Amino acid sequence: MKRRDFAGALALAGLGGRAFAQATPWPGARPIRLVVGFTPGGAADYVARAISDTLGKNLGQTVVVENRPGAGASIATDLVAKAAPDGYSLLLASPGSILVNPALNPKLPYTLRDLAPVAKVTSSPLVIAANPASGINSIQDLVAKLKQAPGEVNCATAGNGSAPHLGAALFSQVTGTRMTLVPFRGGAPAIQSVVAGDTHVTFGTPPSVLPMIQQGRLKGLAVSARESSSMFPGLPGMAEAGLPDYAIDFWYGLFVPAATPPAIVKKVFDAAAATMEQPAIKAALAREGTAVDVSRSPEQFVAFLEQDAKFWVKLVKDAGVKLD
Repeated sequence: MKRRDFAGALALAGLGGRAFAQATPWPGARPIRLVVGFTPGGAADYVARAISDTLGKNLGQTVVVENRPGAGASIATDLVAKAAPDGYSLLLASPGSILVNPALNPKLPYTLRDLAPVAKVTSSPLVIAANPASGINSIQDLVAKLKQAPGEVNCATAGNGSAPHLGAALFSQVTGTRMTLVPFRGGAPAIQSVVAGDTHVTFGTPPSVLPMIQQGRLKGLAVSARESSSMFPGLPGMAEAGLPDYAIDFWYGLFVPAATPPAIVKKVFDAAAATMEQPAIKAALAREGTAVDVSRSPEQFVAFLEQDAKFWVKLVKDAGVKLD
């Protein structure tokens, strides 16, 4: 991962864009779509729907959430990468489709230069949870069971290359254990499989997992952050859970097609920053275990991605993660 991939995308946004921006007021009468690469009910969908109304008001146009699940969010990412660079297609993406999938699959139909980063908007840990009938009631129980029966514990993930997939892979790497990873098309169906007992555990996103823990349908084991948080009452951090060497979190950010005019990129960034500062938005996201975490500018988001890519690509290589 090179900074020029993203920096180049931002530079490309200026090519041919000024004439469009000058000739056509934006946004006009068309709704703006916010594309999400996972099914309804998961973390990405929750964040998109939590912010879409306010984001639309700040942009002066309706923002419609569009779910395009599949291939670890690569389908949604490719859709936006190939969309017209006119400001009417936004992508809400996590490290999976932006940083991980390109590292796993150089034959993807899109490249990083096809996208321009706009703003990081949230960050979250994962929540580790188990089916209550599994006999796994703590992180130490999970480690013990994995060591006793390598490969026999099934872990549901939101798809290959997703944050839950890589969170589980890192856990196996740190503990020297092995579990069987079972990919689904999003966080919601993955969690439902654990609730049903078809799989045993999950490293899930907070909006997918917390309601099931609160209802007693899943047993919460810990959050993947090193320390506990008031957003996750009753759940220890990894240090308290007895595994201080393990920690991982993930983020969501907004992206547009690379040649989107700079004036539109700035408007989307300004609207996103104003949206995320709303107390109601912060409260709604916090209830689902998601923190508002906004980049200072599109350029600062580019610099963040350059550094963050090193972590994710190293994890992919060290853990031997591969796509089917």
